[in-house]
Amino acid sequence: MNSTKKRQSGDRAIFGIELAYLLALCLTAVACGGASAKGDQPQGPPAMSVKVQVARSVPVTDTTEYVATLKSRDTAVIMPQVEGYLTDIYVHSGDRVSAGTPLMQVDPAKQQATLHSTEDMLAAQRANLQWAQQQYDRISKLYQAGVSSKQEYDQAKAALDSAQAQLRALEAQVREQRVQLHYYKVISPRSGIVGDIPVRVGDRVTTSTALTTVDKAGTLEAYIYVPVEKAVQLKMNAPVEIVDGSGNVVADSRISFISPQVDNTTQTVLVKAAIANNQDKLRNSQFIRARVVWGRQNKPVVPVLAVLRIGAQYFAFIAEDENGKTVAHQKPLQVGEIVGNDYVVLNGIKPGDKIIVSGTQFLVDGAPIVPQG
Repeated sequence: MNSTKKRQSGDRAIFGIELAYLLALCLTAVACGGASAKGDQPQGPPAMSVKVQVARSVPVTDTTEYVATLKSRDTAVIMPQVEGYLTDIYVHSGDRVSAGTPLMQVDPAKQQATLHSTEDMLAAQRANLQWAQQQYDRISKLYQAGVSSKQEYDQAKAALDSAQAQLRALEAQVREQRVQLHYYKVISPRSGIVGDIPVRVGDRVTTSTALTTVDKAGTLEAYIYVPVEKAVQLKMNAPVEIVDGSGNVVADSRISFISPQVDNTTQTVLVKAAIANNQDKLRNSQFIRARVVWGRQNKPVVPVLAVLRIGAQYFAFIAEDENGKTVAHQKPLQVGEIVGNDYVVLNGIKPGDKIIVSGTQFLVDGAPIVPQG
């Protein structure tokens, strides 16, 4: 009896385990089926609320900046007219001088000695002329009295003429040598500012030695080298702006010269523009930034905060309607200069496009959005 009860109790336990196993299988199947049903209908991410702004078109000045060199339009290169050793330098670089101001002194000792020698010869010739004049006067009286011959008279006249000619020649030499002596003192030919002085006292200079320069204040010219690709847009009298390191305009000018030739080495075209430098803010041989103004035209602008940069490429998101909903599309941009708080767009966006200006760091191409504003 007891064994029969034990067997019946074991059978019930086994049945209970099997039933629990079947229930577990059913629950697993139901769960898998439910998950599969849900997978057939995926739910996308919720639409993101963003602010949009319509791209507007504004008049923009089309300019290009180049590095230019300033050169004086009135620079006098000072060279000596004689050879010799420098004994004095009377000025320093940057000094303002007037016309006739002594700049330097070349040793005049040799020229002074030559002048003194010629002056002595001149004094001797004057004495010789005086004797020839006396001889002529005496022979002339004797000839008129019939005592002296015609030959003696002619010889006295020839000697007098020769003495007078020699005197005139020596006087001319003295004048020339006195003028030559003035050249040993180098003077400024004009008023202006003394430039660099590359020579020193004791240097031997020749007529081809550059001693210094004298620049007339207020007259400079910008030498601008424009790439040949842009040269076709160059026009005489086109505006040119000279700007400082902060972009502020320090001088206005216009193109006054366009070279007809292309530099074979740099493939650039030389352009010149006269600069009024009345306040002496600019200097000769100074490197400056010259902004050539090509013209004005309407261009779309977008806020700076709406522009993303990845490497060297700029992007912006615009809102577009697609299949009945609004999505964000990423557009590559070609941007120009910044005007106020906006980028000037050269290519990629047109006026009227809806620019997304908020939450751009969380957007991806094709993401659904809810435009605001």
